[in-house]
Amino acid sequence: MGTEASPEAWPLDDRGVAYGDGLFETVLVRDGVPLLWEAHLARLARGCQALGFPIPVQHRLAAPLVDAPEGLAVLKLMLTRGSGGRGYAPPESPRPRLRWQLSPFAPDTSRWKAGVRVRHCRLRLGLQPALAGLKHLNRLENVLARDEWSDAEIAEGLLCDSEGRLVEATCMNVFWQRDGRLETPRLTRCGVAGTLRTELLERLSIDEVDAFPEVLLSAEAVWLGNSVQGVWPVTRLDGTGGELLRRWSIGADHRRLQALAHEPLGYPTRLDD
Repeated sequence: MGTEASPEAWPLDDRGVAYGDGLFETVLVRDGVPLLWEAHLARLARGCQALGFPIPVQHRLAAPLVDAPEGLAVLKLMLTRGSGGRGYAPPESPRPRLRWQLSPFAPDTSRWKAGVRVRHCRLRLGLQPALAGLKHLNRLENVLARDEWSDAEIAEGLLCDSEGRLVEATCMNVFWQRDGRLETPRLTRCGVAGTLRTELLERLSIDEVDAFPEVLLSAEAVWLGNSVQGVWPVTRLDGTGGELLRRWSIGADHRRLQALAHEPLGYPTRLDD
């Protein structure tokens, strides 16, 4: 049972290319050290278990870090079931294929400090509990949602599921404070459970809730976050037609959560200076 690992091109019969039959992780790397690494490996392992193929040994996954530059970089790991099988039927003995890309990275610090404008998306996420939380390769819903706007002033789009519950942004998790309590959507039906989200759930008292998008209109503070970009305070929320729904001023509550989230990423924790 072998695992290929190299930056070479994908063969056309790879099941990840053909069917999205695989997983990926996007890891922030600082001076050669992968951040939230254990959480990334744990999510990848859960994905392999759910899809039913073996996970590569850890030293193969970490191999690209040998060439990591100084400073910040992003490591993208892509793991597929490999080739084989007949049609949708997977091979009896899969040989997973690993590819990676390691790129220099610089976060948009202005979004940390000034906050961001976001909008609701029209697209709705399908319900699939068997894949909920996983970072699988089948991301067409996110692609279509991101295609809904071209205005550079809008940083992200919020997604609901097919039953109208708030789930996530196109590539970030969403958090809010309501009546002094921190909340985030429950991700048991769909959505990606980000590694920064996992870290914050361990560090803070955050309730995972089933909520509809109207919950944000009564929130004292709203944030978006992931393990590469860090945390962006939301200062404006638009509807699907571009109409203004709510504004927020960045306050101490915003900065407290942001500081706790930025600490494990090595990002600045004081942003009011």
